Amino acid sequence: MANLKIGIILGSTREGRVSPQVGEWVKGIADQRSDAEYEIVDIADFNLPFLGTTSEAEGIKKWSEKLTSLDGFVFIVQEYNHSITGALKNALDLARDEWHNKAAGIVSYGSTGGARAAEHLRGILAELHVADVRTHPTLSLFTDFENFSEFKPADLHLDNVNTMLDQVNAWSGALKTLR
Repeated sequence: MANLKIGIILGSTREGRVSPQVGEWVKGIADQRSDAEYEIVDIADFNLPFLGTTSEAEGIKKWSEKLTSLDGFVFIVQEYNHSITGALKNALDLARDEWHNKAAGIVSYGSTGGARAAEHLRGILAELHVADVRTHPTLSLFTDFENFSEFKPADLHLDNVNTMLDQVNAWSGALKTLR
């Protein structure tokens, strides 16, 4: 399965976001493994228009190409108003077939570990034919972040991240046979 490509998708584009810190932490753990190639995919880099405003934007084409090149995903999801960010929802909606028959893990954070956002994301992923895995590392703004902005994860999350990656890779490999 060494030829699997897993994208670690940063789900926020907000100024002052901490998702890059969380994404780099997950990638650091993932890079110690030899079961797939991992890369950070920052939706902010694609300058995606709002769904329905245009179909001609260069960012949409690049986003589609990036998603097509990946076998699976790890979503870095922050909870805003009990759900995922508008930017992530828009990025999910701007593609359709590119998501089909792939697997995803979720690493969430927020005051309740981002659990409500992750549950919303699971419903969206089901509609997009993405198999989300069970293990779900949840990070608390109160215990895993200093001053709510500097990411300092507890050691206990390491096992959950590795278990989640095991599941994402197993499912990504199995689903690759359907594409």
